Amino acid sequence: KKLLLSFLLFRFPFVHYGNEFKVDGIYYNITSDSTVEVTYLSLYSGNYSGNIIVPETVSYNNKTYTIKEIGDNAFEQCANLISITLPNSLTSIGEFAFVSCKSLSRIVFPNSITSIGEYAFGSCTSLDSLYIPENVKEIAIGTFSFCTNLHYITLPDSLTRIGSDAFYECSSLNSI
Repeated sequence: KKLLLSFLLFRFPFVHYGNEFKVDGIYYNITSDSTVEVTYLSLYSGNYSGNIIVPETVSYNNKTYTIKEIGDNAFEQCANLISITLPNSLTSIGEFAFVSCKSLSRIVFPNSITSIGEYAFGSCTSLDSLYIPENVKEIAIGTFSFCTNLHYITLPDSLTRIGSDAFYECSSLNSI
């Protein structure tokens, strides 16, 4: 029996997703004893749609967590995502977090944001205007590349670096 069980465990390993959970249609990944990041059910599945408001905190298994990050690829290719409001607890947006969200036309950044990852909003072709908060020091490589409908962007005085191709093919950009 032990040999058979060992064989089955080796042949068919168990996958444990104990750090991930879903509340009110949003998927989370536990990143510490008190914080979570927004994540996805499966990559490229377009899990999210419509108008999303990410809360500052979320409760799961009798514990309250603070949302600190939008994880890498969290909203990638969510073609029907229209707008997202991010919480004041949020400090970072991961790489490719919103890439190819073709219908995303509105995003509200909290002043708490300090980091926006590479290609985070690449190919978000419905974005029209953006206000980047004062705490952001750097716009990473390709962050807004191929945002072909982006007309206006307000950058903070605190900005010290703009990565290569950050605004590549933003052909409608009139004002920075």
